[in-house]
This record gives sequence, structure tokens and C-alpha cells, in this order.
Amino acid sequence: MSGATPASDPYFPGHGDPRYRVYRYELAIDYRPGPNRLAGTARISAIAGRAPLAEFHLDLAAFRLGKVLVDGRQPRYTHRGGKLRVRPAKPLRAGAAFTVEVHWSGNPKPVNSPWGGLGWEELEDGALVASQPVGAPSWFPCNDRPDDKAAYQISVTVPSPYTVVVGGRLLTRTTKSSTTTWVYDQPAPTPTYLLGLSIGMYQTVLLGDPGLGGIPQSAYVPVSLLSDFSRDFARQPEMMRLFEGLFGAYPFGEYAVVVADEEFDVPVEAQGLSLFGANHVDGARGWERLVAHELAHQWFGNSLTIAAWRDIWLNEGFAKYAEWLWSERSGGRTTQELAAAAHRELSTLPQDLVLADPGRKALFDDRVYERGGLTVHAVRCALGDDAFFRMVRDWVAAHRHGLVGTEAFMTHVARYTTSAERVHEIMSAWLRHGPLPPLPVERTGLEDAGSAGR
Repeated sequence: MSGATPASDPYFPGHGDPRYRVYRYELAIDYRPGPNRLAGTARISAIAGRAPLAEFHLDLAAFRLGKVLVDGRQPRYTHRGGKLRVRPAKPLRAGAAFTVEVHWSGNPKPVNSPWGGLGWEELEDGALVASQPVGAPSWFPCNDRPDDKAAYQISVTVPSPYTVVVGGRLLTRTTKSSTTTWVYDQPAPTPTYLLGLSIGMYQTVLLGDPGLGGIPQSAYVPVSLLSDFSRDFARQPEMMRLFEGLFGAYPFGEYAVVVADEEFDVPVEAQGLSLFGANHVDGARGWERLVAHELAHQWFGNSLTIAAWRDIWLNEGFAKYAEWLWSERSGGRTTQELAAAAHRELSTLPQDLVLADPGRKALFDDRVYERGGLTVHAVRCALGDDAFFRMVRDWVAAHRHGLVGTEAFMTHVARYTTSAERVHEIMSAWLRHGPLPPLPVERTGLEDAGSAGR
């Protein structure tokens, strides 16, 4: 860490500990779907901050603890209210590297939140994890804050008929007696809420042709949905090519999608992985915009992670705009038509949302998504296509696997115009004030921008 010790996120002050940072999690999970029984071991490699660390906290739901060690020694600890408070035998020096080992077991379940249960969810036959924003402690001990990104190695042992999917590269799959252990590696810095996992009865489908130099893309789909899936996701490789041209190289080594055999309200992104419900597969590409939306999150939200939850518009606004870009490029409605439709809808809704700080209750309000997309469109209209897409690619490259925020974005945008003051006023109207600004009007079409991006 550099500078002052960071503070807790004001939206979730009870989550995370800013006094240290984690750089690697090694998780070994044994899960039995029938009784919904989980036993786990975590080895957490971390670095103390700028002050000596007499105590530190991990977030973990109400599991039974078997063992806790700090650098191989038993500390004093308490575990209640979702907090594992650890006091090492000796205070940790400022800047010192240390290792925490935690053994836990129990019946995982979602943690409560204003949006319902989050995190580990037991399905009719299997399980999945969708943690945004604070569900990660439902299944493993962690420093649950978006600005603490780490590498992961995850080993999951399940009964052999089940498939385990984790965002990252599958290192090994070893069957022993009636169980199979799946070991995945995710070397890219990943916030806790983006560690995704799915356990189920799936057929593996390969999308695209990585032999031609593309990104390996795989899908895990119930057999009964394969026919509809093959149409609904057929154009995902084309989306990948378009987004790489517009945003820059795909930021991870692979991309996977899971279609669970249950209905979801909305799909959920994870690092290198997106989770869809069976209701998002209809054989008519009826939800193709969501395929584009979740893929775009791999750039916006996953590689470029917001340091604070108030800046969530940077995730959802760019993912929403990616939907519009894909629509236009694939022969659907243009970005301007979709922007106009969003503007009409927003004009009928309350004008009290401040996009750059919507408040915790409005974190996933539809207005964050739609107004976020319109804000991106307004920047494009102000800069013109050439400068806009150069700005986006440079933004993505400069902050690859890092942290971003609204102020940094506004400063970045100003470098791509000779009218920085005017563009700053436009962005401030969209981001810092409630009333809806006029509909922005674009200067040129996407076709030239797509070519320029390549």
C-alpha cells in the first residue's frame, strides 16, 4: 500500500479490512450436493499495511471453525456476526508478509442483503456462487472488498457425476473412487465478489475456434437446453471479436459461460465466467443482449474493477453500452435509437438518482444501467468516434487488472478533446446531478469506429 491507509467502503462499512491486502488465496473445498455439506481449507497470503497489525479481520459466514493459524502459529480469535477477528501471537510488522490458514465446515447458504440472498446457493441438483456485491463470505474466508484483488488457486472435490466450473484455467481433474477433484488457477487479480463457481450436471460445449488464435470459449449446459443454446450463443465469438476491436485485447486467458438448470432474475458476471439461468435460453436469441452485456463485463468491472461501490456505473454503464454497440453491429437497432429509447424511459422515472454516488439502496437500480449507458453515449457524442474509441482502448489498457473510479475516468476523457471544459460540464450533468440532461446525438456511425479499432 502507498499513502494513507484506505478506509472501509461507505456502502458496506462492515465488510473488509483495509489494514492489509491479500495477494493469493489457495482454497481446497470438499462439497456434497445431497446434504449441502461443505468442508474447506484456505491458505491466504497477505501483506500488512503501513501500521503494525496487532489484529486483523476476515469475513466469513457462520461456519464451524476447525483450525486457524497465522504463520503456522495459533492466534487468539473470535468468530461472530460474519467476522473472524484474529489476534496473532505477535503483532505483524508494518509491510510484513504473512499467511493465514483457516479450516471451516458446515452447510453453506446465501448471506442476507438488501437484494435477497447472495453468494452460495444450493440448487435442485448442484450449487452455484453469485456474490456481487457482498456474498463471498457465504463460502470462504476473505477480505471482502472490491479494491483487494488477488490471485486464486481453487481445488473442489465433488461426487464424480458432477462438473465443477470456476473462472480460470483448469489445471487438473483427478478421479479417485467416487469423487473427482477439479483444480483451477486464476492468476489475474480478482476481487472476492468475482470469484464464481458452479457445480452441476452439464454438457461441455466449445464456442469458436481457439486454434485460429482466438480466446478459448467454453460453455456448460444442461443436455435438455443444448439445442436452444446452440442458437442463442452462436454469435458470442463474433461479439468477442467486435469487443476486442473496440475495447482492446480480451483481458483473461479464457472465457466460460454456465447455464444452470434453474431460472435466474438476471445473469451474473464473474472473473472469466458468466452465469445464466435456463430462462435466458429460448432458441430465438431473445436474450442475446445479455450475452453481450456479461461478456463486456470482463473488460468493465472485472479487469477494470471499481475501487468503491459508489462508482458501479463504470461497470454497468459500459456493459449496457456494449449491448447497444453489439445491436448496431449485428443489424439491430442503432446506438442512437437505443439511447433515445433509454432516454424516453428515464424521463418517466424519478429524477433523484446521482449516478456517481447512487447510494447503497440504488446500487442495482435500472436507472444506474440505463443512465450509465447514456453517459457513455454522451461522451462518445462529445468526442466523436475516433477520439472516443481511442479513449476507451487507452483507458482499458492503462488500468488493465487494476482499480478505477469516476474522477480518474473524467480526467482521462479530458485528454481526448480540445474542449475539456465543455466535456467536463457534459459529464458532470450526467454524473453529479439528478435531472436528466437532453438526449445526446452522435456524430458518426459505428462502422468506421469498428474498423479503426482493429
